[in-house]
Amino acid sequence: MKNRLTIALATGVLCACVVSACASSGAAGTAGAGDSAGAANTMPTPAPGATPSEAGDTLVAAGYGTLRQDDITVSLRSGAVLVKVTPLTESVIRLTAPDTYNRLTSLRMSRSEEASQMTMGEPELVLVSFFSYEPDASFQPEDLQIVYQSRLLRPSLIIPLTGGWGRQRLDQQETQTAIYGFDTSIDFGQVMTVRYGMQESEQWRQTIVRLENERAQIRSRIRQP
Repeated sequence: MKNRLTIALATGVLCACVVSACASSGAAGTAGAGDSAGAANTMPTPAPGATPSEAGDTLVAAGYGTLRQDDITVSLRSGAVLVKVTPLTESVIRLTAPDTYNRLTSLRMSRSEEASQMTMGEPELVLVSFFSYEPDASFQPEDLQIVYQSRLLRPSLIIPLTGGWGRQRLDQQETQTAIYGFDTSIDFGQVMTVRYGMQESEQWRQTIVRLENERAQIRSRIRQP
């Protein structure tokens, strides 16, 4: 285990709908729980927690997004294991459909205080899931890293959200989920690479374009009479 890594056992029990939604989003081809078009009429109350770096052009009004969770997620496969990484920063999740925004916001807020206490600061939080296509597949939580601005970022904390995380093994079609914290603040409007073991993905490069388009569409919808 790396010296800076702290693995915290999840305290309390998450709402069943939150855990179920996070688990279902880990499976390949899953659109993400609760991303139905009908939810667009739901206008969530913006959650606190936007950092100064998220102010200005990147932070749009909440409740107008249409993106699914998978639309803001980087996926990569290593053998039988599918890894998904979803930023929980406010400027990104505000671009999702209202039900998805509410779910991800609740998830972040339920663990943000715990994460801050573990690092004595405000870590960058991301949601990470491991899904297996085969029985008895192993995964290594600490092997998930982010390359950002030519720096290799390793998680400084991991907060498991699902039972069985400590086994580091997956049954077929099983998903294990956790919140990862990084000490370095990440501007998700810039390119980053997600790395797991020997595999890496630059999918975020295309995601940036999707986020910018959605941000422009939201502003257009707000301006319409």
